[in-house]
Amino acid sequence: MASVKPPQPAVEGDRVPGAGVTATDDAPDCAATAKLIPSCGAWWGVAPEVFGGRSPARSIAAAEERMGRRADILHVYHRGGDPFPTPEERRLARKRILLINWKPSVRHTWAEIAAGAIDGRIDRVARRIRRTLPERFFLTVHHEPENDVRARPGSGMTAEDYAAMYRHVVLRLRERGVKNAVTVMTYMGAPNWAAKPWFERLYPGDDVVDWIGLDPYADRRVNDFAGLVDKTRDDHSGWPGFYRWTQMRFPGKPIMVAEWGAFERLDEPAFKVSFFNSVRRQIKGYPQIKALVYFDSPRAPRGDTRFDATVAARRAFTELARAPYFSSTPVPDH
Repeated sequence: MASVKPPQPAVEGDRVPGAGVTATDDAPDCAATAKLIPSCGAWWGVAPEVFGGRSPARSIAAAEERMGRRADILHVYHRGGDPFPTPEERRLARKRILLINWKPSVRHTWAEIAAGAIDGRIDRVARRIRRTLPERFFLTVHHEPENDVRARPGSGMTAEDYAAMYRHVVLRLRERGVKNAVTVMTYMGAPNWAAKPWFERLYPGDDVVDWIGLDPYADRRVNDFAGLVDKTRDDHSGWPGFYRWTQMRFPGKPIMVAEWGAFERLDEPAFKVSFFNSVRRQIKGYPQIKALVYFDSPRAPRGDTRFDATVAARRAFTELARAPYFSSTPVPDH
């Protein structure tokens, strides 16, 4: 597997505020930094009712009613030439922080994008953002690249090609005047992919990455939050777990759990309750995690991740969502 590099100095201004400090009622000055890092606790977010067929506005309204609070972060998805942000997303961004997940092309390789194949599309996105979205927002570019890598030289889809693509998209957006995008490099973070010899080479560079993202799910190997964010496997013994790796590799970067979910276990009907309770107990032990964004779907690719599939699960999730740790820093005024 790729070697874990020793800790590196943080880029000026990227140091995670509040690392090692938990939010309390005695911390009235909690605020977000320019990079949308909450100084106390962590953001609470959701990708609501994914694959449910509703519009974003109806989905987020229903999800917020179900979980008993407003989301800090709303996760939305776009690909190719989809125009974004949509008018609906712009309205929703007035009270929440958008996490826009964009796959710039489904037809071009990463190498082609890096070489300018879709520059016109990037420029149109930049103009739309400048014209319609003054608020700061999170942007992740082609999330979870690991299982799209084709390591053969010349494939256009190597890890190096991904890093070049990501850099090109972010730098071109900035050159075209997009100054309010807070960038997230979102990994799958699974041990089998992290063990690949090219894994370290996916990273596009500190200057174009503001947050490190992770998309873990509670499968049969995971029983609590600690196992979710630091998943290991006996057959990949060199991998320390994603949180530990990020602590060592990017000590000054905040971590966003950009998608997470617990699958239904028909033989363990109480699993989601125990899992959600573990998040509430354990989250303060992971101070570099500054955002949790739940993936709420009855038809996720590997199962049902609805947080309220049972009354007991909904009660546990609502208690978690309302924990002071996730409401100590207010969403910035827009």
